Amino acid sequence: MNRRRLLQSAAVALCPASCAKQHRAPLPYATLDELSAMLKAEHTTPLLLVEHCLERIAQIDKSGPQINAVIELNPAAKALAAACPPGLLHGLPILIKDNIETADAMQTTAGSLALRDHKPQHDAALVTRLREAGAIILGKSNLSEWANIRSPNSTSGWSARGGLTRNPHLLTHSASGSSSGSAAAVAAGLAPAAIGTETNGSIVSPASACGIVGFKPTVGLIGGSGIIPITHWQDTAGPMTLTVKDAALLMQVLAAGFTVDLKPDALKGARLGVVRSQCGKNTQVLALFEIALQKLREAGAIIIDPVRLPNTGAAGGFSWQAMLIELRRDLNAYLEQRGGDVRSLAELIAFNEKHREAEMPHFAQEFFEQSEKLSTPEIIAEGAELREKARRLAGPEGIDAALQSHQLDALICPTNDPIGPINLERGDTDARVASTPAAVAGYPHLTVPLGFVDGLPIGFSFMGTANADARILSLGHAFEQLTHARRAPEFRKT
Repeated sequence: MNRRRLLQSAAVALCPASCAKQHRAPLPYATLDELSAMLKAEHTTPLLLVEHCLERIAQIDKSGPQINAVIELNPAAKALAAACPPGLLHGLPILIKDNIETADAMQTTAGSLALRDHKPQHDAALVTRLREAGAIILGKSNLSEWANIRSPNSTSGWSARGGLTRNPHLLTHSASGSSSGSAAAVAAGLAPAAIGTETNGSIVSPASACGIVGFKPTVGLIGGSGIIPITHWQDTAGPMTLTVKDAALLMQVLAAGFTVDLKPDALKGARLGVVRSQCGKNTQVLALFEIALQKLREAGAIIIDPVRLPNTGAAGGFSWQAMLIELRRDLNAYLEQRGGDVRSLAELIAFNEKHREAEMPHFAQEFFEQSEKLSTPEIIAEGAELREKARRLAGPEGIDAALQSHQLDALICPTNDPIGPINLERGDTDARVASTPAAVAGYPHLTVPLGFVDGLPIGFSFMGTANADARILSLGHAFEQLTHARRAPEFRKT
């Protein structure tokens, strides 16, 4: 064999046919769909994707702008990239919120110091599904501690374990919560997608505030085992992504048997009802919304304006009362089966008092203390009645009644007003978010980027009836193609 053939043979041995194409790292803000196409075309590798995300996290999250969206990295991420199985999410790195259990080297704490010393024994059901689909769990995202159920004076995005997450569009402002880290990480391009959780607004609020897509599915569609609870009546996980198409892709993995057809002409003939009572009064937000309504009409949608959504206030009030009662029961059950030093809400309250300097430097635990007192059989029975009323008023007699009165496919409104500045001593500024009706009913709610007001993102909401998830995603995808409103953050300080 001559020298030329020897060199060719050596090259083949060192670089098989699968490596012949030139691999490259992705561009920032590449979507799951784009990254999957790169992997299939062998233009990149799972390891390169993981290394790209880790580099972004080091440059943006932990230094530079210091978004502080990631609470912990998975030390096995690179090893997993070398051995991830085939599937819909093969080789794609994903962050998950720190109230979702993983049975690995990482902790699951809900941002609390109380859960640091005892790790879960099993993956949450949704984590198992992600792993089986080939996803790489890159790390855990920060959150509002205990998913923002500790105090009325809390600051969204702050946890004792993780510190404060900031909005990547304007660092002085909130990322909202409680899935603040998940939203901020995706918006900042630290990972192409993240999983958040919502009880009332905790997916759609930070997603809209950070300028990304957030989808709260019908409660029960995604298995809830292994998620630190507030109340099983409203709690659900959901995808937080750069595009609706990516959210739909994740839903096909997270929810058993879920399918969706994202038709580009889904808006043609769609009947959409404007819920003016949820639109707020911010004139700049309303101006953006009116422009969007005109684009929807031009795409063939039939806009019914206004549509009355009954019972919102009553349903929200009953739900809140029921939630405080349900919190103690559901959290006690979770903590007891998990094991460790803190096995009940009462023990958690005592832990926080003992570690007051670290756990409560900015706000207390009034909601925990209220919930702990709501334990008599009479109160628990009252809570069950309140929950039944809340679900009926928000669902069949609320959203469903509004949809049926005009034969609507979905209800629409601006998701949020501009998020407020961070003030750890005062707490959240309570900017308007349209989350309660769908949250209390347990119905699907999608937020898609609408535009910006004073440099802060505004979202556009689609809400539907139970199990209309695929239809809502299809409408949102078609709307997204009209607007293309998402843009990369500038990490401004003023």
